[in-house]
Amino acid sequence: MSQAETVRRVSPLWTLGLFRSELLTTFRRWRTLALLGVLAAVPVLVGIAVRIETGDGPSAGGGGGGPAFISQVTNNGLFLVFTALAATLPFFLPMAIGVVAGDALAGEANAGTLRYLLVAPAGRSRLLLTKYATVMAFCLAATLVVAASALVTGALLFPLGDLTTISGTRISFSEGLARALLIALVVAVSLIGVAALGLFVSTLTNSGIAAMATTVGLLITVQILDQIPQLHALHPYLFSHYWLSFADLMREPVYWDDLTRNLGLQALYAAVFGSAAWARFTAKDITA
Repeated sequence: MSQAETVRRVSPLWTLGLFRSELLTTFRRWRTLALLGVLAAVPVLVGIAVRIETGDGPSAGGGGGGPAFISQVTNNGLFLVFTALAATLPFFLPMAIGVVAGDALAGEANAGTLRYLLVAPAGRSRLLLTKYATVMAFCLAATLVVAASALVTGALLFPLGDLTTISGTRISFSEGLARALLIALVVAVSLIGVAALGLFVSTLTNSGIAAMATTVGLLITVQILDQIPQLHALHPYLFSHYWLSFADLMREPVYWDDLTRNLGLQALYAAVFGSAAWARFTAKDITA
């Protein structure tokens, strides 16, 4: 039987087994656990800082504007979830995603295990998709870790109950919790562009450290460009520009314009850099 016939006959169960193996390998690494630990610590530090700053008295501020939910945290601990996501999204979350994505293939090549992975009847395209799915799973896990840590910290340090939206309307705690979960999912999806970019960079080098550093460097560069007023015409095309649009889910009614722009832009980045990663990886000579 030829290798091509073997690749074509790979069963879905084998693919799920490969995905499961990649998940276990990724989430058992000390580096991954350390990244999740840092992300979990950010909401705790923010909550403690707010608690110390305000003492035992609730905030007198109203429902802050945009993603600046911090003025409402002392009134309702659920707002710590939104505050923590707004605090980690510009740098901490994408940096963690960039590290994992940048190391996905380059790390295997650096360790000398990439050739052995390709010996299995998966094929390069299937392996690349499995790597990307693993990075996306990490995106979801990292976001949920931030949200869960913020929810527990908010419940311990501040009261919970009905909350006031940015628009000034009142919603129940259960609805607020559902919106918090929806916001966490939107934040996770907002990182698929960074994940695809990191995976593409990972196909360009055999050094995991170089791939991670390059991805994080590109992330920082894009963030800087997004803050330069003279480049306002370029801003809507930067993958980070609409990240904080998740705050619109806390309006009544929800503003969908920037949210849909964000999701569309992330899909575009994922398609472009995912295709570039596929083109590069399928044509690359694997020597390590």
